[in-house]
Order: sequence, then C-alpha cells, then structure tokens
Amino acid sequence: MAEQNGTSRREFLKRSALFGCGALAASQLDVARALIARAEAGELTPAELYQLNRLENTLYTVCLNCNTGCGIKVKVVDGVAVKIDGNPYNPWTLHPHLPMTADLAAAAKLDGGICPKGQAGHQGAYDPYRIRKVLKRAGKRGENKWTSVPFHQAVDEIVSGGKLFAHVRGEENRVVTGLKEVCALRDPKVFAEMGDDVAKIRKKKMTVDEFKAKHAANLHLLIDPDHPDFGPKNNQFVYFWGRKKGGRSEFAKRFVDAFGTANAHGHTTVCQGSLYFACKALSEQYGGDGFKDGQKFYWQADTENAEYILFVGSNLFDANYGPPNRSPRMTQRLVDGALKITVVDPRFSKLASRAPGSWVPVKPGTDAAFAMGMTRWIFENKRFDAKYLANANKAAAVADKESTWSNGPWLVKLGKDGEPGGFLRASEIGLRPAELRTDKDGKETSYEFLVVLRDGKPVAFDPNDEKEAVEGALFIDTELPSERGPVKVKSSLQIMREVAAEKTIAQYAEICGIEPNIIEKVAREFTSHGKKVAVDVHRGPAQHTNGFYNISSLMNLNLLVGNFDWTGGMIAASTWNVDGTKTDAQPFSLKKLTPKYPKAFGLSVIRHDAKYDESTIFKGYPAKRNWWPLSSDVYEEILPSIQDAYPYPVKVVYSYMAAATYSLPAGHTNIQALQDLERVPLYFANDITVGPTSLYADYVFPDLHYLERWEMQGSHPNMPVKVQPVRNPVIASPNEVVKVFGEEQPISYEALWLALADRLGLAGFGKDGLAPGQDLTRPDDFYVRLTANVATDGKQPVADASDEELRVFLASRRHLPKNVFDAARWERISGPAWRKVVTVLTRGGRFDTQESSYKGDQVANKYGKLINLYQEKTAKAKDAFTGKHYFGLARYVPIADTLDRDTKALEAGYDLHLITNRDVRMTKSRTITQPYLTEHMPENAILINARDAKRLGLRNGQRVKVVSATNPEGVWDLGNGNKKPMIGKVAVIEGIRPGVITFSLGHGMWGAGATDIVLDGMLYKAAEKRQGGVHANAAMWIDPHLKNTCLIDKVGGSVSFYDTRVKLLLVNT
Repeated sequence: MAEQNGTSRREFLKRSALFGCGALAASQLDVARALIARAEAGELTPAELYQLNRLENTLYTVCLNCNTGCGIKVKVVDGVAVKIDGNPYNPWTLHPHLPMTADLAAAAKLDGGICPKGQAGHQGAYDPYRIRKVLKRAGKRGENKWTSVPFHQAVDEIVSGGKLFAHVRGEENRVVTGLKEVCALRDPKVFAEMGDDVAKIRKKKMTVDEFKAKHAANLHLLIDPDHPDFGPKNNQFVYFWGRKKGGRSEFAKRFVDAFGTANAHGHTTVCQGSLYFACKALSEQYGGDGFKDGQKFYWQADTENAEYILFVGSNLFDANYGPPNRSPRMTQRLVDGALKITVVDPRFSKLASRAPGSWVPVKPGTDAAFAMGMTRWIFENKRFDAKYLANANKAAAVADKESTWSNGPWLVKLGKDGEPGGFLRASEIGLRPAELRTDKDGKETSYEFLVVLRDGKPVAFDPNDEKEAVEGALFIDTELPSERGPVKVKSSLQIMREVAAEKTIAQYAEICGIEPNIIEKVAREFTSHGKKVAVDVHRGPAQHTNGFYNISSLMNLNLLVGNFDWTGGMIAASTWNVDGTKTDAQPFSLKKLTPKYPKAFGLSVIRHDAKYDESTIFKGYPAKRNWWPLSSDVYEEILPSIQDAYPYPVKVVYSYMAAATYSLPAGHTNIQALQDLERVPLYFANDITVGPTSLYADYVFPDLHYLERWEMQGSHPNMPVKVQPVRNPVIASPNEVVKVFGEEQPISYEALWLALADRLGLAGFGKDGLAPGQDLTRPDDFYVRLTANVATDGKQPVADASDEELRVFLASRRHLPKNVFDAARWERISGPAWRKVVTVLTRGGRFDTQESSYKGDQVANKYGKLINLYQEKTAKAKDAFTGKHYFGLARYVPIADTLDRDTKALEAGYDLHLITNRDVRMTKSRTITQPYLTEHMPENAILINARDAKRLGLRNGQRVKVVSATNPEGVWDLGNGNKKPMIGKVAVIEGIRPGVITFSLGHGMWGAGATDIVLDGMLYKAAEKRQGGVHANAAMWIDPHLKNTCLIDKVGGSVSFYDTRVKLLLVNT
C-alpha cells in the first residue's frame, strides 16, 4: 500500500508512527524477535550463550509488569533485551538475597526467581502496536483514527488552544481552551492572599461578598467569583494517572505545583483504596488540636517468621506483592509445620490449597462480620494483650519494650444520643489547661491534653510524651464532672467491646454463611501464638461499599494482640530516601532544588480533603456527589465528576498510563464521559500504545517502556528489608527523538512535561531549573540526582564502585545512544557521588542485608507510632449524602448504595454473586500485549461452582453472556455504535462458594492493538489474540443515585468490585 501511494517501503518504515512499522522494524526489531525466538527455543549457539552470560551484557533494573516491582536481570545482545531473570541482589527475587558487597561476577552466575509476567516483560518493549510518534485524533473520539504530528506542534496546540479539530466533521467551529489560558493566576502574592481568604470562607470567618470586595481586581482569574472556593482557573487543568512510581511522582509534582492546579489524582481506589485509607485513619497522629499526618499506606504480615496468619481476601501465590517474594518466605515453613494459615475467601485459591481444613468461604462483603465475631470471642475469653492496650502514650509503650501503642484506654465523649464523638480533652473537665507550644515551623499552637482513667481518677497525658509513662484502665463507662455539667465518657476499648456485642457469634456467622464454631476456632488459634500472628488483608475485603469498616475491623484484631513491629507480626515498608531531605550527607535536597511555588487552593474536582458543609455550594443533604474528607486519589470520581461539572467545569484533561475505562467497575460510564466534548473539551494522554482509555484522547504521546526509563520503585509492606529498587534504562527506546530545551531525547513522559513547562514559562525547569548551574532539561538531570540521594542515605552510604565495576557499568551500556546515556554527563550530574551511583545502578537499586532487618524479637525498621483503635477524625467527618457523622470504630455495615439503601432491587432476578480474581500470568490491561502470556493463557473463563452449573444446566466450555440490573444487554458500549459483548466460556469447579462466580482480570481487551487502527490514512488490523476472553466489569452495578459511576465506599473511597449480582445467559453458537 505504501508503494502504491508513491512512498518506498524504506521511507514508509522510517516515517511510521507505529513501532512495528517504524524505522527499527527493518533492523533492530527483526533482530530482536529472531534472537528472542531462538533463546526461547534453546537454539542459541555456544558463542551466543556466552554472550548472554557476560557481565558486559547483563543489566539490572526493576520490572513493572505488575505493581510488585521485582528486581530483574536483563540479558542484552546487540542492544536487544533477549532474556529476563530475577536480580539476586534484590530481596524480591532471591531469599536471602546477595549483599550489596557481593561481586558482580558472582551475581552474573546466579539468577533470582521471577514470575511469567516478569519473564515476558521485554515483549512489551518490542510490541508492534507501540506508538513512537505523537498521534492526533483524525475522527471522532474513540473511532481510532489518527494522524501523526510533530511533537512540538502537538505541544503548541495543547498550550495555545484554538480550532484544533476543524478537520473533524462536526467540530469545524469548536474552539478549545489551551493550557496557557487555563494557567491564569501566576502572581505568588495573589495566590497566597486568595488562598488564605478562601480558608477563612470555609471556616465562616469571611463572607463571599467580603472576599469579592477585597479581591475585586483579580476576580477574573477565578473559575467562579461567586464561589471563590472553586479556586483559580488553573484548577481547570486535571491530571490523573494509573501506575506511577517514585521519581516520576516527584517530577510530575514539580510541574503540577508550578502550574498551580489542585487537580492531580491517582488511581488508589481502584486497587484497594479502603485498605489504604482505613490504615491512614489508623495511623493519624494526635497533634494537640486534632489528628493529622496519617500515612496513605498499610501493614502486612511478616511471612517469614509468623507462626499463624489469617489471610483475608489475599491471593499471594498469584498476586499481592507478590509470588517471587512471598512464596519462598512461607512455603517450606508451611510444609515443616512452622507456619499455620487460614484463608478467608469465597474462592479456593492457590493459597487456600495450602491451608488444609482452613479455607473459610464467606459470603463476599461479610468480612467485618467475621472479624467482629472474632473480636467478641476474644473479649469474652480475655485473649487480648491487656498490657499492651493499657499503654496510653509513648513512654508507657517504651517501658513495656513496645514500639507502638493504641488509644484503647483513652476516654471518648458521648453525645446526647449516646453516640461516641471526639476524645475528651483535659481542659474540658478542668483537669489541665491547654499549653502553648511551638511547632517545627516556629508557629505557636495550643496543645490540648487527653484523658484516661487510672485507679478511678482522671489523668491528663500527652500521647507522644517520652518521659512520663501513662497507662489507663481498659473498660470505662462513666460520667465525669465539669463546669458545664456531667460529661459521659467511655474508653475506646469499651466502645469496641460493646460494638462487638451488638450481635452474637452465631448471628455474625449467619451473615457470613458459615458455622459459628469456625469463627471460634480461628479466634482461638489467632490468640495462641503471642505476637507471632497476623491478619493479612488485601483488596478482597477492601473493594466493597463497606470496605473501610471491613479493613478497620480486621486491622483492629492485630491491635488486640499488639503485634505491630514484632517479628512474625505486622510490619510496614521501609525505603532508602529519594528526595534528599533525610540526611545532610545526601547531595541533592529536592526541597532546596525546588522553587517556592504558591500553594494551590480551591476544591479539587473530586472534592478530596474537603467538607461539603464548609463549601459555598452547600445546599443541604444529599449532596450531588460524595465528598471525601478522609480519602484522596478517588479514581472512579474523576471523569464522572467532570461529566457532571461538579463542582465546576474543567477545560483540559491529561492522563498518564491510565486505563480507567477498562479497570474500573462499570468502566463504560467513563467512556461516556470522555466522549462528551463539552465537559471534556481537550484530552491528551501519555501511553505506550493506543490503550482502552487513550483511545478516546485527542492526542496520544508515546512513553518509554519500563526497560527504557527511570523510576524509584519503593517497597511494599510485606518486605522487612530496607530497600530502594531503581528502575533505569537498559535498552534504547524506539520513540522519535526530539529537542527540548535544546537537548535531544526520545519522546517520553518527562519530555512532555519539560516541553509544556518550556512553552508555559514555568519556574523550576530548563537552564538553572534546579539551581544555578544545575539544569533540568532532561530526565537524567533529575533521576541521577535521586539515585545519588539513595546511595548516600543513612548512617553509612554505599561503597564507591571499583575500577572493574565502573568498566562493567560503562561496557554494559555501550548500546545506549548518547541521548539516553552519557557517562560524562552522568558523572558531572552526580559530582562526588558518581561512583556510589554506579554501585547502586550495577545492582538495580540499594538493598540492606537480610540480617539487618531484625533486632531481637522485633523488626529493625519499625513503624513506631500511635495506632488508632478509635478514629476521632473519622467520627467527626460527615456523610455528604445523609449529613450524619461516620462511625469512628470498626463494625459490620451491610452493602448499600450511596443513599444507604440496600441492594435488593438490584439483586431481583440475578442470583449469582460476581467477584474477580488475579492469575499470575496476567495483570489488568497491559500484559495482553505479550505473546509469552497469551500463548499460556489465550483466554480466561467464568468460574462457577458445580452445584450452580447443574442448577443452570451449564457445562464446561459453554459460552455465556454476563448481564446485570444496570447492564441487562451485557455489553461494553465503546461509543460510535461499537459494542463488545461480555461473553466468556464457563469453567465448572468445586473450589468456589456456591452462588458466587469469578473471572480473572486482563482479558477481553479493546485497546492496545485489540481493535483496528487507522493511522495516517492506513488501516492496521487488530491482533485477534488480544481480544480473547471476557472482561465483565461493565456488568458491575452503577450506583442508582449517582447514575454515572459504580457503587462506592463513601468513607474509604474504594470502588465496588465484589457486590454485584448477575445472571449468565447461554449463547448459542
């Protein structure tokens, strides 16, 4: 076809925007595929095998075919990645791992373990459907018609706006607002003054009229002068992302802060948001005037030392950060009897198969009932750690050789209705007045003391006091005198005991669909191993409308036995510092290398960290959409809120590595939002292919594959070792090379941010962007410095690389072009830390030793702070739909919609409970592009219990359509008249609870080469192998009140993956 149009094949290949038809296709790509195929078949010659094992052909980086981020060893021949194994220096892929001091030659002979996805990763780099140039929409959104355009043309159009799509029928006169106009407020002084006054409006200390009078000269810079709390027009730029790790997070934050938008949102709630935000609530710290600084994180079990683990909704032999790491830490111990486990899961997973007689198939969404039943039994049988729970502050904990403490004995005030509210302050009963203290910024604050009862008398205390140990009575229900009359109080633990007693164990068991003696048996086992026990949870209990309380109830079981920071108990992640703010020895403090940007102000489009009743659009209850005072990164709220223009309309949307349309329950509602040109006037995406969401973009910018880029992977809470895996380029990118700030570089996520910053004139980028003499014009300007920070963190930095290590480092990167790797440039950037940077990169990161991870009976890397049994901050937050306060303690809450209505109307006529699961061979939307994986698993199946199959007359292999009350047609509506039915094959099994069905994620794709694409006038046919299987997310319930998003957990933010009822319709073929 190219020759018929007067273009030679060679010229066509050179100009094409697709990698499979790009300039590399005639050389490197063919070589890559041939070498890889021969390596797979075991047909490499002795000389080629020798090449694979040479130090100079071995590079270490970090996988990203799932979020586990295992360390990988990449074998490169002639610049082509031909084989991937595990990195023996990295504790994810070898246990125990090699120390950093181990010789590179020894490491080259030792391969760590890696899962199938890790071994297949290089196939994503050589995907023929990869894009290498910028694509601009040539048809309607979602039609998959594109033209390739120069990088800087696309950047200029996005910045300047105008009639950008006059070439598209129906959009001839549509004018798009560009980023330059959106970035309206730039004066830091005005930014600060307006922001301060908006805060006063929220606290009712200033009226809107007073604000408008004071800021009359600048009201035109606001989204809506009648609603100053919407903030400046800058907030009409919304950036959201899928999988983004450290380094890139800091890079993007730099731009977002410089631009001044409040709208930068991640994908947390589609993964296990309520796990993160329940643990954030547990980790909030008392600061004298309330609770703050909670961490968005969670704890997991120390699997290599625990004697008993209760796994709830975890699937760690297929996922859960992840099989190469966690399997070797527990499999032999299970065989030897050193570890016992119980698995609570409706599906008989691989993990459950290792728990003979201890699989508990509860009904989906009843996890809190199971936990509260255990809690009741533990209280009734006095099997809690009373000594631990009595500690009211840090000094008391330290005296008992504990690193953490709870608020179990703290006194909570009760309202007139008897409902618990905030903690009692000592000044409220005249026990001790508040005192003035100076915070770390030199600001004076009023510090209120809290109260426990000891020997029948109230005692004031500071929770963080390291000198005066205070313990309190555990079970208190009393009144205390005050000037305003008696104050009724209960201790946190008393409230917890009463809540647990709201139902009998038999009633809790009935809710779960199990026998009462199972709860009792598990509770007895859990309390029979001292501190060497753990309740390890993942997305199973989190992704329900009651997820926040499911997680809180399960985590509180850990608090009852006081197992945090203990060997064999619950542990938290620990990482080497990236941003250079930890020690004086770190050479590049980002705090010092970042301009003092004005703080963004105004509501975000998802209304996170904000209270409905403090806003200028408060009009009573219910609100139009939910507000999120306790959660952030609420993925399912981004596009539907934009579609509703609530609280305000936006102008420009940018997504990075995002597949919201595919990954979210009821994700088809996001397609409808993206196709709304009025509500989403301009949408550009950064992606490696035209994916299931970027398919609806106006521009798609190519990104680097994870083997071509930098990131700081960080850690996960099941890892006791202090780590910082460093993702770094090990192969060249096929992407078009462009000049930004005068520097040649392949188009990438960073190149796009840099080019936008250049065109917008944002501070902190370009020449002297970091500091005088320290430019920020390329990715390595940033990431080499972060690597130097990692290398120099802690009491002892890593050793300098030897001459031989430096030689190997340089030789192993000889295939990388100068626009990616320039040794002289990297050395100049690193300064005196250069050889330490080499040490880190030649090992794929920095990893402490296995031996240094523990100190006696406790872990070395401790959490070491207060953990909240009772959550005051939660109790003070209000439900934006009902106006009621959320409950501040764990309890069982039934599944419901946003108005707290039960789901019986949605269930009627649909008798199968739909859940999902993960297979180790697939990860959501990105692994379908890799033949290693699709050959092993060309399609998934709908797993159904044999009893249900018999009742419905279904047999193995029959094709069925999945339908629900909110999707009775059983299709994905992809727009423009295109529909993809949710049809899959039945697999009849015994290993799933009757009444429940499941499918694994990763199949049923329509992006990433799974549909035809028209590019520069040429049709490229879809890869049919990428279409296989079923993706039933579109059957998941749409919330009846919101109508354009799935059911949600109003407190913790999670999407509802596991609450929908469906039926299966036989498809005759």
